[in-house]
Amino acid sequence: MKRRDFLAGTTSALLLGTLPRPAMAGVPMPYDWNAAPPMDDRRAFIDWMVQHRGEDANFLGQRYDRFLQLIAHKDVWDDRNKRAFLMTPREDFVTVANLSRAYEWHYLDIGYGVTITGPHTVARMTDTIDPKFGEKVLEIGTGSGYQSAYLSNLTDKVWTVEIIKPLFERTGARYAELIAEGYSEYAAINRKNDDGYYGWPEFAPFDKIIVTCGIDHVPPPLLQQLKPDGVMVIPIGPPGAQHVLKIVKSRGADGSIAVARSDIYHGSIVNFVPFTKFKDGTIEGTHNGG
Repeated sequence: MKRRDFLAGTTSALLLGTLPRPAMAGVPMPYDWNAAPPMDDRRAFIDWMVQHRGEDANFLGQRYDRFLQLIAHKDVWDDRNKRAFLMTPREDFVTVANLSRAYEWHYLDIGYGVTITGPHTVARMTDTIDPKFGEKVLEIGTGSGYQSAYLSNLTDKVWTVEIIKPLFERTGARYAELIAEGYSEYAAINRKNDDGYYGWPEFAPFDKIIVTCGIDHVPPPLLQQLKPDGVMVIPIGPPGAQHVLKIVKSRGADGSIAVARSDIYHGSIVNFVPFTKFKDGTIEGTHNGG
């Protein structure tokens, strides 16, 4: 039985709020950075992915249909980023309750008071930082694991921080299952359970940083850990009124550092879960006003 057949056929038998646990059928072919599915034909894409990745045709069709919408809305524009979207099975990172909605436009609940960001926002934020192979990327807010999985189709160096320990553990179990099944690209994802406000200084500096929770300012530690000429995307603003900003850090000939900001949605508001913080080892409050 193929993993996606199992995943689609046993939804009702699994507990609400947990992730599907797939049958370990194995991915048919090893991961190849130089291989890409057809992008200009729905049937050809589905056939290629079934042959190379062993994925379910129904979900593949939904993924391709959403892909066309991403292009139409200019949320993805670079071929490498298009490939990353098409190669990442979003259905593996939603909860059972939302499995049939995996490729809908908007964010979905994943438990613990947080969400998986909608595919259009994930695509636009990722293409904005445009990670190249070999670049070091830091993600703040692992959540479901979908964003990191997406990034692992763009670079082999991904670091991600999640503050909610049970979610961190659940996502780790999901990665372990998928790596065992043959999604070897996910082995490039380095994870820790911590307060993401402070980044991951042991592995800094980073070429790119992506923040998936909302805050009213750019955390100084993240800006410090961004390389000169590096790019960060981060939702900035009060709760319910965030703007997703592109932050470009540059160094002048005299060694001075400059920071340029631009709004990747040209003024539109995009809501994100709050950027929570640790206090005395427990999650308490947010980093707003910090």
